[in-house]
Amino acid sequence: MQATLTPPQIVAELNKFIVGQEEAKRMVAIALRNRWRRRQLEPELQEEVAPKNIIMIGPTGVGKTEIARRLARLAGSPFFKVEASKFTEVGYVGRDVESMVRDLMEIGVNMVRQEETDRVKDKAEQLAEEALLDLLLPSSRGQSQSGQSQPAETDSGEQAENPTREKFRRLWRDGKLNDRLVDVEVEGPGMQVGMMAMPGMEDMEMQFRDMFSRMFPKKKKTRKMKVQDAYEHLVQQESDRLIDQDKVMELAKERVEQSGIIFLDELDKVCASQGGSKQTDISREGVQRDLLPVVEGCVVNTKYGMLRTDHILFIAAGAFHYAKPSDLIPELQGRFPLRVELGPLQQQEFYQILTEPQNSLTIQYRALLSTEGLEVEFDQEGLWEIAAYAQRINEETENIGARRLYTLLEKVLHELSFTAAEQSGNKVVIDAQYVKDQLKDIEENRDLSRYIL
Repeated sequence: MQATLTPPQIVAELNKFIVGQEEAKRMVAIALRNRWRRRQLEPELQEEVAPKNIIMIGPTGVGKTEIARRLARLAGSPFFKVEASKFTEVGYVGRDVESMVRDLMEIGVNMVRQEETDRVKDKAEQLAEEALLDLLLPSSRGQSQSGQSQPAETDSGEQAENPTREKFRRLWRDGKLNDRLVDVEVEGPGMQVGMMAMPGMEDMEMQFRDMFSRMFPKKKKTRKMKVQDAYEHLVQQESDRLIDQDKVMELAKERVEQSGIIFLDELDKVCASQGGSKQTDISREGVQRDLLPVVEGCVVNTKYGMLRTDHILFIAAGAFHYAKPSDLIPELQGRFPLRVELGPLQQQEFYQILTEPQNSLTIQYRALLSTEGLEVEFDQEGLWEIAAYAQRINEETENIGARRLYTLLEKVLHELSFTAAEQSGNKVVIDAQYVKDQLKDIEENRDLSRYIL
């Protein structure tokens, strides 16, 4: 977890993947650093310091979601993205707003479980190797009636007493037994509980399934597997035994409560619109009223226990074309004290997006086509031409931000992608003229560009 990064360092890390939007980066960097600062305070004061939730305002494709996602990855925090438009007021068909907290907790548990799995990996691999040798040579070592191996004692004395076992160990490590079949005891599906799926009741259905799975344990059965597959299964089995599940849940609960981030997208879609009908406005305000207690802090019942939302950071986003943040109910506005506007992208930003990030589209396409033996080189003038097209089309049609580059590059490289296998060993330079030739028909027909680009 890199929570000790200072705001300038956080911005520098975000710059590796996101172009422009400096004000938004600075704001989320300060919000992340404030979480670290809060944990340095006395416990009594910690409880009083609430997170400063943020609303990011800007058109689609300018980096709102990516900023929040990269921030969570940088902090090692549980992160969940959800569209506010999925929710409906209690009593209507749709998802309950508390489901996003339960989903965040599930992500937190999986994150901590993976960390614990990595921590015990070496020990699990040792035990799995011994268990695998027990399957290959049942008489070579003491084994329990249940088929599970006893704790490994691979000292020199045992090696001397079991030369056959050590020979098989060397063969396994050399990969010479991978195609051999062994019988492995696996857990079969437990009692199948069929429930009528009702919209908005998915969480209750999952809790019922979990309850019945505990009441009726899974049955065990024997399956034939190749040695390599059996080894991977045994590693997972031994990891599960070594991990303290109660500790995983406690750590996950603490991490979600103290550093969880929920990205609430499309918040403008639940604003009361000026031209909308009164009935839909009531429903939208109902969603806001349901969101309010979760954002300001409440206790949510999850299958891992009760979870407090007081210190979860909420980052909301929306285009706010037809509504304004001031159209939100006043109580919810007050829970999002920080607001930042992300501007539309221009030709310079489009060019930087194509060249600067570590995961830029040009790097991705170059790598994809290189698998066919085709070398693609993007000329600087060609990239400027693509950037100019992106800006111009966004201005003339709907502004979809950086996502326009996906459409343009697919169109420019369409012919190359189709014939890449036949051009293996060749080198193609994507220059300004090449870009113009590929986009010529669409450039001449403005109406066509509305449908294709």
